[in-house]
Amino acid sequence: MTADTNHTSRRETDPAKLVLEDGTIVRGEAIGTRGLTGGELCFNTSMTGYQEIMTDPSYYGQLMMMTYPHIGNYGASDIDKEAEEPMVAGFIVRSFTHRHSNRQADESLDDFMKEYGLVGIAGVDTRALVRHIRDKGVMNAVISSDELDDDVLLEKARGWPSMDGLELASKVTTKSDYLYCEGAGPRIAVYDFGVKQNILRSFRARGATVRVVPGDTPLDDILDWTPDGLFFSNGPGDPRAMSDAIDRVGRALDTGIPIFGICLGHQLMSLAQDFDVYKMFVGHRGANHPVKNLDTERVEVTTQNHGFAVDENSIHDARARVTHVNLNDDTVEGLRFKTFPGLSLQYHPEASPGPHDSHYHFDSFMDMVADERGVTVPDHPVEPVEATR
Repeated sequence: MTADTNHTSRRETDPAKLVLEDGTIVRGEAIGTRGLTGGELCFNTSMTGYQEIMTDPSYYGQLMMMTYPHIGNYGASDIDKEAEEPMVAGFIVRSFTHRHSNRQADESLDDFMKEYGLVGIAGVDTRALVRHIRDKGVMNAVISSDELDDDVLLEKARGWPSMDGLELASKVTTKSDYLYCEGAGPRIAVYDFGVKQNILRSFRARGATVRVVPGDTPLDDILDWTPDGLFFSNGPGDPRAMSDAIDRVGRALDTGIPIFGICLGHQLMSLAQDFDVYKMFVGHRGANHPVKNLDTERVEVTTQNHGFAVDENSIHDARARVTHVNLNDDTVEGLRFKTFPGLSLQYHPEASPGPHDSHYHFDSFMDMVADERGVTVPDHPVEPVEATR
């Protein structure tokens, strides 16, 4: 009882502040590591999967605000990580659970945050703050449980580097190439700009041999491995700032090898085709976004995480056609290319967390590889590709 009392008292005496660059000041209590952090403030509408979200490399450098009010209930587990450590710059919640209830958890979420030095704030009216962001657009902010002077924090928020024009994929890519798995099926080379583990699991579940390489790997080095398919992964930052990657993707399109891109990879493939990409007012982040497949007329509930999108008006009819659109705002969610064998998606078919409506895209790509390269894709009972608690 004494330990619990002391723990509660310590939490109550550790105030924290969230200060937005427009002057909005929010007071709450510190969670995780005590200190100061900053980045672009965004929000995620998922009801579960907070640890997968925190460790998603696409969120590198961003402050993540969860709209679901109760966070931390089931603790933290190694099996739920999408990368080896948290990638968000800071964490913002309404109600934080310090004592979790999950016999499979390795530790509490608070301990997990402290283990990796992640600064956060709880006790925030996230509903009101989300409405504010929806009206004003995403903006930079800082979280601090160290320096609490309003003027100092506002200056830091306004001086934080903008995500617009910021290249971040090089911060999260693998340092060296590695063989993720060997299978009886096609050889897939994965360009890692911040690849999620569940993407790699999805290829493994379909019998592929998967080699993962750093995002700056010369294309010739990959071609020497004689891949049957190329995959360009998700990742953080502004794709327009990645001129070398755009050039590398452009040369890959001329090889005739089937190509698949997700999220950042989708944007890089579009830029390599001279389509335009723009920064969104708010962005899409959550596990409940409706997307329509224009080929089948079916609606998929999807997982999304992006702050940039391909401009539909810039898409050349002779080079690609739109295959998927977002039903909330009609933005482009999928492309099928005409001058080379390739497809790309703005959303995440591997989910984690999220629904499994879109897993078929991996099958579509593997079928494309089989048709174009004359290789056999093994029959497979699709094993669970999302970690099970």
